[in-house]
Amino acid sequence: MPMAKAHPFHSIHSHGLIRVGAATPRATVGDCAANAAATIALAKDGHTKGADLLVFPELNLTSYAIDDLHLQTAQQRATEAAIATVAEATAKLRPVLVLGAALVRNGRLYNCAVVMARGRILGVVPKTFLPNYREYYEKRWFASGAGLPISDITLAGQTVPFGTDLLFAADDLADFVLHAEICEDYWAPTPPSTMGALAGALICCNLSASNIVVGKARERAMLCASQSARAVCAYVFSAAGSGESTTDLAWDGQGMVHELGDLLAESTRFGRESELVLADVDVGRIAQERMRVGTFNDSARLAGDPETRFRRIGFTHQPDFADIGLLREQRRFPFVPNTPEKLDEDCYEAFNIQVEGILKRFEAAHAERLVIGVSGGLDSTHALIVAAKAMDRLGRPRDHILGFTMPGFATSDGTKENAWALMRALGVSGAEIDIRPAARQMLSDMGHPFADGEPTYDVTFENVQAGLRTDYLFRLANQRGGLVVGTGDLSELALGWCTYGVGDQMSHYAVNAGVPKTLIQFLIRWCIRTKQYDGATDAILAAILATEISPELVPAGADGAIQSTEARIGPYALNDFFLHHVVRHGMAPSKIAFLALHAWRDASAGRWPRDFPAAGRVAYDLPTIAGWLEKFLHRFFATSQFKRSAIPNGPKVSSGGALSPRGDWRAPSDGTARVWLEELARGLP
Repeated sequence: MPMAKAHPFHSIHSHGLIRVGAATPRATVGDCAANAAATIALAKDGHTKGADLLVFPELNLTSYAIDDLHLQTAQQRATEAAIATVAEATAKLRPVLVLGAALVRNGRLYNCAVVMARGRILGVVPKTFLPNYREYYEKRWFASGAGLPISDITLAGQTVPFGTDLLFAADDLADFVLHAEICEDYWAPTPPSTMGALAGALICCNLSASNIVVGKARERAMLCASQSARAVCAYVFSAAGSGESTTDLAWDGQGMVHELGDLLAESTRFGRESELVLADVDVGRIAQERMRVGTFNDSARLAGDPETRFRRIGFTHQPDFADIGLLREQRRFPFVPNTPEKLDEDCYEAFNIQVEGILKRFEAAHAERLVIGVSGGLDSTHALIVAAKAMDRLGRPRDHILGFTMPGFATSDGTKENAWALMRALGVSGAEIDIRPAARQMLSDMGHPFADGEPTYDVTFENVQAGLRTDYLFRLANQRGGLVVGTGDLSELALGWCTYGVGDQMSHYAVNAGVPKTLIQFLIRWCIRTKQYDGATDAILAAILATEISPELVPAGADGAIQSTEARIGPYALNDFFLHHVVRHGMAPSKIAFLALHAWRDASAGRWPRDFPAAGRVAYDLPTIAGWLEKFLHRFFATSQFKRSAIPNGPKVSSGGALSPRGDWRAPSDGTARVWLEELARGLP
């Protein structure tokens, strides 16, 4: 019985991803037939592994370091025969191949990239910049392709476009558009791939020989990363490896795939065997990024609209939309770096952005005190330690911070004790105001059933408490020359999980407004690990991190279970994942679900720094992800924008985005979530 075909949801091609590979065949010096065989073997391997595009090294069919043998007729004919052999052998294979060969045209020899799809040669791109310094003598053998008029070349029985003005675009797979340049081209101040990207290529390919010397691998990686970032593209680089002539040079076979400055995959260097390194590049994300960054389009206009000067060569790719997995490390915590060294560096920056933000506002307001409601929860804890560091930096005593714990009807002894312990450890001025009498009076004045002894725990009951706390803080600030420090975070703003107006949505300065819940957890851990405070403070911070997130507005039930935020609105780890991909990249909900599934379906997947929380080691299946994503979309697009439209000032912290109407995010307060919910429903299995 034939196997049922997987739903298109499970295919990378349904979500704007293309599987690309840097191929490093074992070379045979000047033996074109052997080089063709090695190329075919890697092409077949790539086909089996679902590759859409394979990039080979410079002159991989001809061989690079053969010097004057390039000018031998027999060598030239053998090269063309090798191309014909590869074309015939790969006619039924999936990957587009970008091959290196030295080719004769109109009495000149060119160092070329030959682009081939299913046995059809799509076009030939000659190298623009020919190195002729130190160990390089390419102008002795090759002509530059710069400035050639529109032309073609007959190769292996096919007459195809020839020139540096070629883009190659699939007509049945959106955004699969590629450009090829060769080695020295991207070492130049004006790489041809810049014009190729401005003309519309989303994947730029570099066929390189590039002999290895000490430190050169780092330089190559830097150039690949910077070009993929500056040209807003994916960049696939493949350098010659083992088997090339070592008469005067050596080769390491470095292969890399970058996307928007990020390294997705890299090969083993100095390997003895052929190697293929694969990664799934997100061309949909790249296309979105270009729309978001107006500078990219401005650059194209100032460059004279390169798309008008490029020939766009179409091909039919024939994707089958099969489930081939995802070859891409999908970070569970996109707001948080996933390596220890980057985590420490980014936590240092994020924390100090917040410190500088509140410090400047405190000075500008000519305030005498900072006023903070301290609940013993994550957000107020983080706001308080940021404020303490700001006072230290200003040379002010920490008792200029007025911390108030304001127990209500559901405040637990544990959180109140943590709040007091933290204030004492930090040396801030602490006080307690029991809001229950005022809350009862307000509820009684309103005729609320709770005032008559009925346990009615509705939104009014909750918001009376939240509102009173904020009202007290503002009046205390008036009384004592203070500035109210907001504690609410980016995740709560995204979900509308805050009380509007006279509530935790409002403050004089929202120091946490640019920091999502997951990042706050890491920032507090960073403070502990790097000894930002003393041991007593660190112990309290660790205890607060271990406490379940709760608004503590509704008393515990008969079973003793406390009010759980995440049980109501979903795990913050998932919500922050959704938030990042909606706000930063504008991704379709079905794609977000696909990426979330690959990030979260395996509890043991991924690389975690030593202090990743237990929340990062759980697993979620697709129904769970889809259910919480649906709730997120409804809350984000339909019910909570009015709260974000009226938020106080606060610093942007993460490149993942912020939600200030004066900064990253502008949206109507009376919008609908229908478009996003319907797209999610259509896209899921």
